[in-house]
Amino acid sequence: MKKMLGFIAVLCSTLVWAQDQVALKFEITNRIGDVVYIKNSMGKDVQQINVNDKGFFEARFGVAEGMYFLFDGAEYARLFLKNGFDLTAQLDAKAFDATLKFSGKGAPENNFLADKTRQDATVEAEFMKLETDEAVNQFCEQQKNAIYQKLEAGTFDPKFVSNVKLMAVQELMQLKMYFKESKAKSKMNGTKAPNFEYVDVTGKKVKLEDFKGQYVYIDIWATWCGPCRAEIPALKQTEAKYHGKKIAFVSISVDVDKDFEKWKKFVAEKQLGGTQLFADKNWESDFMKHFGVTSIPRFLLIDPQGNVVNADANRPSDPKLTAILDKLPL
Repeated sequence: MKKMLGFIAVLCSTLVWAQDQVALKFEITNRIGDVVYIKNSMGKDVQQINVNDKGFFEARFGVAEGMYFLFDGAEYARLFLKNGFDLTAQLDAKAFDATLKFSGKGAPENNFLADKTRQDATVEAEFMKLETDEAVNQFCEQQKNAIYQKLEAGTFDPKFVSNVKLMAVQELMQLKMYFKESKAKSKMNGTKAPNFEYVDVTGKKVKLEDFKGQYVYIDIWATWCGPCRAEIPALKQTEAKYHGKKIAFVSISVDVDKDFEKWKKFVAEKQLGGTQLFADKNWESDFMKHFGVTSIPRFLLIDPQGNVVNADANRPSDPKLTAILDKLPL
C-alpha cells in the first residue's frame, strides 16, 4: 500500500508538472544553427535551445499563454504556446515555411499559423494589384472575414482566437497604411535621390553616387523579414538576367547594429548577389527617413543621374519589373 501511494503521488506530481509547462519536440532537416530561440511578441528571448547534430531538439518550459516566435538563424515561425501543450513538429530549413507541420496537443492552433504564413505571400501579391481606396477597403474586409470564418469553424483555444483576430486587424491596417504611403511615394518620382554611405560585408564604405552613370535598383530589407526573404530567388534571377548591363543591384539591410554579424552570415549562406550594404542607423538612417521607409521589403529605382524613377518600384517577383527594366536604355 505504501509503495502504491508513493507511486500515485509521483504520478500526480508529474501530471501537474506537465500541465505547468509546454513541451516541444522538433526535427529540423538542413538546420541552420546549433541553437534555436523562442522569443515573445516583444522580441525578447524566452528560451535558447540546443539542436543536436541530427537536427532534433526537445524542451519543456513554462510560458504565459500567447504568441511567440521560433528562430533558426534568420528563419522563423510564429507559435501559439500554452502550458499543457505537447507539440511535435517537422520542417526542412531550406523550405522553412512550406514544410512546417505540427502534431500533438496544440497542433490545430499552430498549423493554422503555419498555413496563414504560407498564404500571406499570395495575399500580399493580390493586394499589390489594387489601385483605389475603395478596392483596398473591400479587399481588407474580405480578408478579415475569411480569417474570422476559419477561426469560428475550428475548435481553437479562445485566447488564440482573440489573438489571431487582433493580429489580422493589425496586419490589414498596415496594408492600408502601405497603400496610402505608396500614393505619397509617387510624388517623389523625378526628384533627386539623397546620397547614402553604408558599409558592405567587408567593411568598405559605399555611396549611392558611386553608381553614377548606371540605373540602380535598391532593395531595402532585413534578415528577419519573411516577405523580404521570399523575394530573394526572384531577385537573383533578375540580377542574372541583367548581368553586364548598365544597372546595379543594391540591397540595404535595416537590421539593428547588434545583428551585423548575423547579417553577414546570412548574406554568405544565401549567396546573395549584387552590392550588399548595412544601413548605419537602420530605420532612422537619413536615406530611409527621406523615402519614408516604414515597412519592408521596399524597392527603389534610380536613374544614371541620381534621380528617382520610382520611389515604390515593383518587386522582383512581379513580372512587371522585367517589362519595365527591358524598356530602359541598359
